[in-house]
Amino acid sequence: MNSQKFAQQLAELGHVTRLDIFRLLVKGGKNGMPVSHLQDKLGIPASTLSHHISRMVQVGLVRQIREGRLLRCYAEYQKLNKLISFLTKECCIKDNI
Repeated sequence: MNSQKFAQQLAELGHVTRLDIFRLLVKGGKNGMPVSHLQDKLGIPASTLSHHISRMVQVGLVRQIREGRLLRCYAEYQKLNKLISFLTKECCIKDNI
C-alpha cells in the first residue's frame, strides 16, 4: 500500500465522529457491532452515521455485512495493523541528520 492510501485512512480517522465510531468497532472485536448499537451509543442521526461509516468503508477500515434486517459493522484489523506498521516501521532508526 502506498502513502496516498495511508493518508486517506488517516484523514478519515481525523474526524472526531469517525474516530469515535472506529474506536467502538475496535472494542466490538471480531463480532463487530450492529449499526443500531453504534447509533444508540453515539446519539447521532442514522443518516449521519451512515455517511461516516461509508467514508471508512471506502478506505477499507470498516466492513459491513447485512444479516437479515440487521446491518453489522466490523473494524478491519488487518488494515489497521498495516496503518500502524506504516507509522512505526522506521521508529528510532537513526538517519544521517
